[in-house]
Amino acid sequence: MSKRLGAEFFGTFWLVFGGCGSAILAAGFPELGIGFAGVALAFGLTVLTMVYAVGHISGGHFNPAVTVGLCAGGRFPAKDVLPYVVIQVIGSLAAAGVLYLIASGKAGFDVSAGSFASNGYGEHSPDHYSMQAAIVAELVLTAFFLIVIHGATDKRAPAGFAGVAIGLALTLIHLVGIPVTNTSVNPARSTGVALFHGGWAIEQLWLFWLVPLIGGIVGGLIYRYLLESRDA
Repeated sequence: MSKRLGAEFFGTFWLVFGGCGSAILAAGFPELGIGFAGVALAFGLTVLTMVYAVGHISGGHFNPAVTVGLCAGGRFPAKDVLPYVVIQVIGSLAAAGVLYLIASGKAGFDVSAGSFASNGYGEHSPDHYSMQAAIVAELVLTAFFLIVIHGATDKRAPAGFAGVAIGLALTLIHLVGIPVTNTSVNPARSTGVALFHGGWAIEQLWLFWLVPLIGGIVGGLIYRYLLESRDA
């Protein structure tokens, strides 16, 4: 278990550092910035690389919604859910702390002036989408993410390609969701940066725990009862 939790820590750290870091450090340049597409690709690459690096140790969750969704889908024991979720949040906090140290090295940095890659809705949505829109987007995107994960790791699926499918799915999810909520689908990812930003990011954090967890359960149950072969 200690090695599995270590793998989840480093995997979640890399996801938040690479994904949120691309948004905080590399997306804000008017001429050279990577933009939404670059941030979406960065999130996908973090998962793709860590699935192959440590996925064989811990399963490569890096996300409480994935852990809960895999449990709902019958792929993960309930007794291990809490330790995984706790270490994922710790990994996210560590990555957000490192990002804060880097970002604060720039003259004039003010964490409250921007979003610090935090997730939000209403006036704090990148394109001012409502709370209802945020709930629908996060629910649907997380549910489909879990369907992809279950399908890509099914024994009937082509071996060795799960990381590619999962990484590309997360890229697609961010291409759709960044304008709506800055894309969470991951409560740990949301928590780390929100705690360093403070204010409204913490006030709205409840949505980015509740809805992705529900979406993960929905996706896991859909695959388990509608798509998975009983023989498998």
